[in-house]
Amino acid sequence: MFDDTLLDHARRVIDANRAAGLRIVTAESCTGGLVAGLLTEIAGSSDVVDCGFVTYSNEAKMTALGVNSDILDTFGAVSVAVAWAMAQGALKHSHADTAVAITGIAGPGGGSARKPVGTVVFAVARRDDPECKIADTKNFGDLGRSEVRRQAVLCALELLMPRAAGTP
Repeated sequence: MFDDTLLDHARRVIDANRAAGLRIVTAESCTGGLVAGLLTEIAGSSDVVDCGFVTYSNEAKMTALGVNSDILDTFGAVSVAVAWAMAQGALKHSHADTAVAITGIAGPGGGSARKPVGTVVFAVARRDDPECKIADTKNFGDLGRSEVRRQAVLCALELLMPRAAGTP
């Protein structure tokens, strides 16, 4: 189902988090659960993966993760503010130590001059380090829907690698 490159990255994430004694949660929009699906493709991932949230609609972001409608209205679903709120909500509604959130525009439509197709926003929240505020916007370009999502999955996996407290 997944290619060897993706599986190798997922295996590294599972192994590193297992060694660190950490559990992870995903909050996914444009990737539609691909990160959680890939991680759970690895045997023994239940040691590490707590749960995953697929919050494709704004309503799901509000209901499942507690994202405030004012944040969505003010900044739009594809924004650092929403990604950060998604990551915080995923931690709040799980038993995980680390949360990654992904929201973006995979295409082929839906982009704008300010947020073109291929724009994906990531955020990471860590339960043991509330001061850690990692958020990043990537513009992968209009690579096609599947490739934008694939690139977003690779970035999310990298963000799920454990780091020492206080280290971005």
